[in-house]
Amino acid sequence: MIDLYTWPTPNGRKISILLEELNLEYTVHPVDISNREQFDVSFLKISPNNKIPAIRDQKTGICLMESGAIMLYLADQYGKFLPVDAKQRNLVIEWLMWQMTGFGPMLGQAHHFLHYNKGKATYAEERYRVEAHRLYGVLEKQLSCHKYVAGDYSIADMAIWPWVSRYEWQEINLKEFPNVQTWYKVILERKAVQRGYHVPKRVSEIPTG
Repeated sequence: MIDLYTWPTPNGRKISILLEELNLEYTVHPVDISNREQFDVSFLKISPNNKIPAIRDQKTGICLMESGAIMLYLADQYGKFLPVDAKQRNLVIEWLMWQMTGFGPMLGQAHHFLHYNKGKATYAEERYRVEAHRLYGVLEKQLSCHKYVAGDYSIADMAIWPWVSRYEWQEINLKEFPNVQTWYKVILERKAVQRGYHVPKRVSEIPTG
């Protein structure tokens, strides 16, 4: 049994989608970041960086924070969505790290300036609008020769997809990135993705792309 500490954000949805894809039993512990519950002392013991998501694996006693680390752990622990072959495994990890270090952080800044604080910082808006388009271009090129980001469907896709699902917040028109749009819609059809998207609660319908 996995204890999942999460909130309906792209980073949180990565883990609930993976847990659904793995068909694992898990208990959801909502951490309402809008009410600063991530700073509760009890949560600090699970996630020293005060951020969701985090997990506790009751079987092994392992607690983990950071979505990328959690995805690698679960994929290794249950033997799915991360290839054994070294070349393919490293390709998946490469694109997972691309999401962790670039796609996620830069789009998070785009959300901050283009969605939540529109009109407050023209320079920042332009900076993150341009960077969002550049990153979508990188993804578009990769998907021009792959159905999924790193070969077969993997944790790399599950990590990237929830961020793309907020394309409207980033002022992205998916029609400008047809390979990304096709990939997005293919993954959207997966029942596990649909279930995982609405953890810990349904806040809106899933954008259809």
